[in-house]
Parts: sequence; structure tokens; C-alpha cells
Amino acid sequence: MKVSARNALKGNVKKVIPGAINTEIIIEIAPGVEVTSIITKASAENLNISEGSPVYAVIKSSDVIVAVD
Repeated sequence: MKVSARNALKGNVKKVIPGAINTEIIIEIAPGVEVTSIITKASAENLNISEGSPVYAVIKSSDVIVAVD
């Protein structure tokens, strides 16, 4: 896989939560560290995503916002 995005985090699918239109994918990138992505149901099906699948969380953004209380 080649991708221009600089932030690609390798992990395994911990949980798949399908919906009518979108599917929520929870990816464990390290023990106790998770990233959640919401993709279309069709994309999840086309990628054959299931629990335990090795995947990459590819993050493409021009801004990262940091906040504190």
C-alpha cells in the first residue's frame, strides 16, 4: 500500500458497529489505545472489514486542534 498521507497508524479492528448508512470501526493501535472511524457501509463491505482484521487508520487533516478544560 502506498499513500500520500503522513499519518498512517497500523492496528487491528476491535469492533465493527454497522448502521443503516455508515459503519463505525474501532481500531486498536496499541494496547488500550483506540481510534474510531466512521465509514460508509458500502466501504466497510468492500474492504471486508471484520473484527480482528489488520487495518491502517489513515488520518488526513491540515489542522490538529488541541483543547483543555
